[in-house]
Amino acid sequence: QVQLLESGGGLVQAGGSLRLSCGGYGRPFNIYTMGWIRQTPGNEREFVAAITRRSGSIRYADSVKGRFTISRDDVKYTVALQMNNLRPEDTAIYYCAAVLGDTTEPRAWDYWGQGTQVTVSS
Repeated sequence: QVQLLESGGGLVQAGGSLRLSCGGYGRPFNIYTMGWIRQTPGNEREFVAAITRRSGSIRYADSVKGRFTISRDDVKYTVALQMNNLRPEDTAIYYCAAVLGDTTEPRAWDYWGQGTQVTVSS
């Protein structure tokens, strides 16, 4: 069992930046691929970014490439998402998630945090 806790969401103007953080508790953190998934009301969860164990592979959704950066610290059991040049369409609840293996399909992820709201005003 892995428990995840996000922080760092909030309200920002378009063009601004936010940094999301996620702390992991429970089973060894470094065996999991860690990622960020987001969801807006009435829509399915959408993959944002993922980083495999030992930072071996990093993937981004096309909509955030060049603006978001995912990173992890397997000593501190944390994963972060630096979000720059934010747009109103980035407004969503952002979830930290963990999965054994490597996938971008939100329904395949095993463990989820409670989510943190990100709101980007125009």
